Amino acid sequence: MRTERFDFPNARGQTLAALLQRPAGEPAAYALFAHCFTCGKDNLAAGRIAEALAERGIAALRFDFTGIGASEGEFANTHFSSNVADLVAAADHLRRAARAPALLVGHSLGGAAVLAAASQIPEARAVATIAAPSDPGHVTGLFKDQVADIRAEGEREVLLAGRPFRIRREFLDDVAEQNLLARVKDLRRALLVLHSPTDDTVGIDNATRIFLAAKHPKSFVSLADADHLLTHRRDAFYAANVIAAWAERYVETAPAEAVGDAPRKVVVTETGKGKFQQSVAVGPHRFLGDEPVAAGGLDTGPSPYDLLTAALGTCTAMTIRLYADLKALPLTGVSVALTHEKIHAADCANCETKEGKIDRIERTIALKGPLDDAQRARLMQIADKCPVHRTLTSEVEIRTSLAP
Repeated sequence: MRTERFDFPNARGQTLAALLQRPAGEPAAYALFAHCFTCGKDNLAAGRIAEALAERGIAALRFDFTGIGASEGEFANTHFSSNVADLVAAADHLRRAARAPALLVGHSLGGAAVLAAASQIPEARAVATIAAPSDPGHVTGLFKDQVADIRAEGEREVLLAGRPFRIRREFLDDVAEQNLLARVKDLRRALLVLHSPTDDTVGIDNATRIFLAAKHPKSFVSLADADHLLTHRRDAFYAANVIAAWAERYVETAPAEAVGDAPRKVVVTETGKGKFQQSVAVGPHRFLGDEPVAAGGLDTGPSPYDLLTAALGTCTAMTIRLYADLKALPLTGVSVALTHEKIHAADCANCETKEGKIDRIERTIALKGPLDDAQRARLMQIADKCPVHRTLTSEVEIRTSLAP
């Protein structure tokens, strides 16, 4: 996993500072992340969500809106519509530099912004909001005691999260003119709404209004016990993992492979996180490999031997199913349980090796359905004809070369 820093221009020609969190291998898809009001790209929740998406193979771009953080411009000159325009500019940059974002993710007011921007980013197939208000005007509640003064004086400095920001009358007028729910009704993208029922900054009723306004496909996930800013690491990573898993159904995660390209290339790359964690890419599929905590790993994914036995179990079940369907056998279900261990060769009566240790895989097959004894016996014989079983029990040549 690596982070790229760069700048890009917005529609006004101002330079915006951005970070692109890349997975270890080739990205399966690109996401565009919009942070909360007055937050920035370096906000803890933004960083953690981008990191977790990258671990799932999705490159995530986050940036400072105009007048925030390292981006140019004056915050006082910005408003909700300018934030939406900045998001469209970020998508344009991604489209030119790599690939347009297929996934839009927004936190708090950033969630409202991605809902508003989606119609201007045609490649976006899915939108996820986290603690988003159903009306951008909700943000004025953060300084409601000074709204009248801002309208009367034209602008005023307010304290937000302990920092001073200048808010102008134009900002109030802009958020008042937004009809976000109408845009949600015409979103035409898959929508995931994440919200905490105990959010005391943007109430859960906002999530209800967004969800009811949207058309299917739509989903809702409760971020139980999370605060509005997702300050707890586990909450940010949970939200990101849910988003990544959900998006796989709607987002084209990689260019389609040509028919006949099997076997697909498997690419395994160190993530740099923990001692053993690896990013595994198999065609469009992404997952992590690791070791258990007891072995010095983080236990964020299956171990190499877990993957080996999983391959055998998967192949076994598929082979049995293919045979049963071919022979019209009344097999209603099959499951395979496996364990791997090292044993002394002397303890294996049927093994040619008699010294040292050998590998033993215990495989238990459960066959469901009204099968007679002969049918069950035949299916057990078929299990040994699984291609992975044959590979493991035959001579295998592994050629290793050094990449240029």
